[in-house]
Amino acid sequence: MSTQPERIAIVGGHGKIARLLIPMLIDQGHEVVALARRDEQLEHLATLGAIPRRLDIEKASEDDFAAAFGRSDAVVFAAGGGADGDIERKRTVDLEGSLKSIAGARTSGAYRFVQISAIGVDQPVPDDAGEVWAAYVAAKRDADAALRASDLAWTIVRPGGLTDDDPMGRVQLATEVERGTVPRADVAAVIAATLRIPQSAGHQWEVVSGNSPIDEAIREASTQ
Repeated sequence: MSTQPERIAIVGGHGKIARLLIPMLIDQGHEVVALARRDEQLEHLATLGAIPRRLDIEKASEDDFAAAFGRSDAVVFAAGGGADGDIERKRTVDLEGSLKSIAGARTSGAYRFVQISAIGVDQPVPDDAGEVWAAYVAAKRDADAALRASDLAWTIVRPGGLTDDDPMGRVQLATEVERGTVPRADVAAVIAATLRIPQSAGHQWEVVSGNSPIDEAIREASTQ
């Protein structure tokens, strides 16, 4: 399907990237349903212009995800188990949350799915990386594989090291790039652009700061 989505649901709607993404999507004319589990998060999301909807990623079923998505045309999976040492949450949030989102999207009829992953997760994990990092990489790798195997119009965005620097509006984006960093605001802009550019469906890209304007980088990568 080549039409742009009108209503977009964001799983992990109160995350740092999601909070930057919401106003971008609203400015593009989309309705945004932002999913979170705590009252204060839902209240904040409403102030950003989103439609807040309660969802506990770890406790919710696939049907709960589908109900939360409602009549959304697209889903953005922006959730993560956090930077702490909780290995279990890498599975229950980063992997199982993605799997339930994919299933919920298919059930609810959302045809478009954009997933935030991480650079290099298909590469072997060094022996000294630690159990938490290994669990995180495995969760992201397996979630990406499941999305690629689905019948959704998917795009996977794999950013490098995330910073809170001001956006540059320019990136290096390709199937594989050298490791580097990228502002969260530029990652949000990449996601907004993928939802605006239908040709981005069916692609998986790593992204770091670079020299190419975001739309130009995506359009060029979409032809490769």
